[in-house]
Amino acid sequence: MGTPKTIVAAAVGDCVHVAGVLGFLRLAEEQGFRTVFLGPAVPVDKLCDAAIEVDAEFVAAGYRLGPVAGRQILLQLKKRAETDPALAGRRWVFGGTPPVAALAREAGLFEAVFSGEEDIDEIIGYLKAAASPGAGGAAHLGAVPADPAGRDPARFAGLNLLQRLLSKSPYPLLRHHFGRQTVGETADGIRRIAEAGVLDVVSIGPDQNAQASFFHPEDQDPAQDSAGGVPLRTEEDLRTLYTAAQAGNHPLLRCYSGTRDLLPMARLLADTIHNAWAAIPLFWYNVLDGRSERPLIEAIAENQAAIGWHAERGVPVEVNEAHHWSLRDAPDVVAVAAAYLAAYNAKALGVGDYIAQYMFNTPPLTSARMDLAKMLAKADLIESLAGPRFRVYRQVRAGLASFPPDLFLAKGQLAYATSLGMALRPHIVHVVGYSEGHHVAGPDEVIESCKIARGVIRSTLEGLPDPAADPAVQERRWELKQEAGVLIEAIRRLAPAGVVDPLTDPETLTRAVALGYLDAPHLKGNPAAAGRVVTRMIDGACVAVDPDGRPVPEERRLRSLPVADPQPAAGNNGRERC
Repeated sequence: MGTPKTIVAAAVGDCVHVAGVLGFLRLAEEQGFRTVFLGPAVPVDKLCDAAIEVDAEFVAAGYRLGPVAGRQILLQLKKRAETDPALAGRRWVFGGTPPVAALAREAGLFEAVFSGEEDIDEIIGYLKAAASPGAGGAAHLGAVPADPAGRDPARFAGLNLLQRLLSKSPYPLLRHHFGRQTVGETADGIRRIAEAGVLDVVSIGPDQNAQASFFHPEDQDPAQDSAGGVPLRTEEDLRTLYTAAQAGNHPLLRCYSGTRDLLPMARLLADTIHNAWAAIPLFWYNVLDGRSERPLIEAIAENQAAIGWHAERGVPVEVNEAHHWSLRDAPDVVAVAAAYLAAYNAKALGVGDYIAQYMFNTPPLTSARMDLAKMLAKADLIESLAGPRFRVYRQVRAGLASFPPDLFLAKGQLAYATSLGMALRPHIVHVVGYSEGHHVAGPDEVIESCKIARGVIRSTLEGLPDPAADPAVQERRWELKQEAGVLIEAIRRLAPAGVVDPLTDPETLTRAVALGYLDAPHLKGNPAAAGRVVTRMIDGACVAVDPDGRPVPEERRLRSLPVADPQPAAGNNGRERC
């Protein structure tokens, strides 16, 4: 072979449509190829002669006219390639309309054929594999084998989360929540979604009985079966869902941690569905949100133990924390500080690959400017912890409560939220089904929602104006980081004597909630929390206010709070008070 990673390309025959060819070459250049573009309406012999002259390893032909003439062009290409010894060993790629692409696949010359029906991530995957120096390089990079049809979905089989991320970058992975009324219906839906090839990660949504009482059947309430998701009851149920996903583009599976028995659940998910990553809160799934009876201090310790268990095994972890505060109308400052605390604990517990989730539109009346500023402030604080042993991946999603029941308006909301989220340059887009404000998404809605998101992603990757440059966004971003820093330092000072690291100490963190340092209006009356903060949406931001409705700077809000726990931590969080 001649010069490696060189592609010579043209629109051939009498075809003058070069946009597709140029788009392919742009993607190739991003993957390290040297490209030579010959232009429109290039004769077949000229393309072949140029490939020989520059000693190109790859020859790419584009043709977007009718199949009758297209067949003749393909025959010319094949005849020259098979009869000219100087073209031996070169790798051929074709792009054209679906009817001509079908003929190209039949020709048997091309190792990749693109018809415009595939998305950009499929082309990137092919180029990454084609650019690899050999099988070893491809495996190291997480790339996938070259696909003779251009879009073999099975190329993802066996890849873990990080390999899949690398194989598609800069295109983000797509994740969607899914759980139906029965295990059989859920398995059938997963198989249909996999065969559609539009989703990378299926997040299994268990019902509340499974989340709270999988290991305690005696505690399950039959009246709550299928409430909120699929009624998982046995290991075999999970294995059935995993088997269903071994089709199409082989989506990864993941599932939430459960609201008690987190370590047994972690082992179960690892053994059955090969959990792509763990999602575990720091402060939640206990008396604080009513999802279990765990006292807060015990829940924090158990949550930390589950995070550490995954860290020891190299499993990526998402600490799904900050948006839980915003879902309860907490001040934006509290949400930003909680995002930092979550990442700080993950790093301290040994997590190497951290999934940082950014839920937009929460609270629902948050403006686009203030939403983006809040997420950027979170990202700044989280990524200040990043290093060789703590790698951070951004995951964005729309807020569930932002979806209206009108399905057409909801589709617009999905597109809007995806576009705004792309300003964070995410590694993962958590697609929320547009139907969720009206009914739980079935496989058809999941597939359609993913296609809507893909359309937005495809356009934004072409070049999106930077909304983060907006002066109002930058001002709020800076303000939130400063005020979150004040709150974090105040929490440090709550630590009992002798505590080495207050921000990972369950007693200190429990005090922060009990005394109102971390607080939200919806926690009023909760035995584990203060619930005294009052918030208002002001200019699109959620801020703490005084009795007159005026914004309260964080330092002044904290001065109004107690500095010592009025009673032992367990007393504020005991089961007897639930």
